[in-house]
Amino acid sequence: MKKTILTIAMVFTIVLVNAQTKEELEAQIAAKKDSIAALTGPIQGRVDALQAQIDGMPGWRTGAFGTIGGSLSNFNNWFAQGTPNNSSGNIGITGNAFANLKEEKFFWNNSLNLNLGWVKLDNKDIDTDSEDFEALTDVFQLTSLYGRNISKNFAVSALGEYRTTLLNNFNDPGYLDLGIGGTWTPIENLIVVIHPLNYNFVFADNDAVFNSSLGAKIVADYTRKIGAVAFKSNLSIFSSYESSNLSNWTWTNNFSYTLWKGIGVGFDFGLRNNKQEALNFALAQDPATATSFDDLDNELQSFYTIGLSYSF
Repeated sequence: MKKTILTIAMVFTIVLVNAQTKEELEAQIAAKKDSIAALTGPIQGRVDALQAQIDGMPGWRTGAFGTIGGSLSNFNNWFAQGTPNNSSGNIGITGNAFANLKEEKFFWNNSLNLNLGWVKLDNKDIDTDSEDFEALTDVFQLTSLYGRNISKNFAVSALGEYRTTLLNNFNDPGYLDLGIGGTWTPIENLIVVIHPLNYNFVFADNDAVFNSSLGAKIVADYTRKIGAVAFKSNLSIFSSYESSNLSNWTWTNNFSYTLWKGIGVGFDFGLRNNKQEALNFALAQDPATATSFDDLDNELQSFYTIGLSYSF
C-alpha cells in the first residue's frame, strides 16, 4: 500500500514538474515573440514609409493580373446519367492591366479589362448539337482618364471609355463615352470620376433599339495590391439626360491571391444593367413578346469566374 501511494505521488510530481516546465517554455517563447515584434515593428514602419514615398514619386506605374479557370470531362457508356456518351468543358479567362502616369501637375490613367468564357456540351449520340466551344462570357473595356490637378485631391479631367464584345458581335453594340468634368481622389488607389457633360456613342446595327445620347458619367475605381493579394473594383455609370431607357451601369470586381511565383487563385464577378441590350436580346428571341421598353423584363446581368490566376 505504501509503495502504491509512493508511486502515485512520484507520478503526480513528474507530471507537475513537466507542466511547470511547459508553462515556463511557453512564457519564454512569448517573451521572444514580443522581442521580435519590438524589433520588426519599427523596421516595418520604415519600409512602409519608404513605399509610400515611392508611390508618391512621379513616373509610370504598370501592372497586370488575371484569372484562368476551366474544366474538361469525357464520358463513354456511363449509363447512370441521361447522356451516357458526352464530352463537356468550360474555359474562362480574365485579364486586368493598367499603365498610369503620375506627375506633379497632371495624371494619365489607362486600364484594360478583359473577360472571355467558352463552354461546350456535346452529346455523342446525336448529330444536332454542336461539338465546338461556344462563347458565352464576352467583356472588353478600355479606359483612359487624363486630369490636371487643381488641388491635392481634385482635378479637372477628360475621360474616354470604350466597351464592347470581342468574340461575338464585335462593336454591335459598342459604347464609347467621351466627357469632361472633375476627378476626386479622396484616398490612395481610389479614383472617383464625375463628368456632368458626357456623350454616350452607341454603335449597333439595330438603330431602333440602340441610341446615342447626352448624359452624366460617373466612374469609381479602386485598385490595390497588398502583399500577395491584388484586387480591383470598377463601377461605371452612364445616366442619360434624354431617357432612363438609355442609361446603363456595369460593376466588375477582380481578386487574385498569389501562392507561388505569380501563380495563385482568382475570383472575378460582375453585374450589369442595360435596357437597350435586354430589349435587343428579347426581340431576337421573340419579337411578339417585347416590342418596346415598356414591355421589357429587364433582368440583372451577371457573371463570375473562379480558377487559377497569374500576376505580373
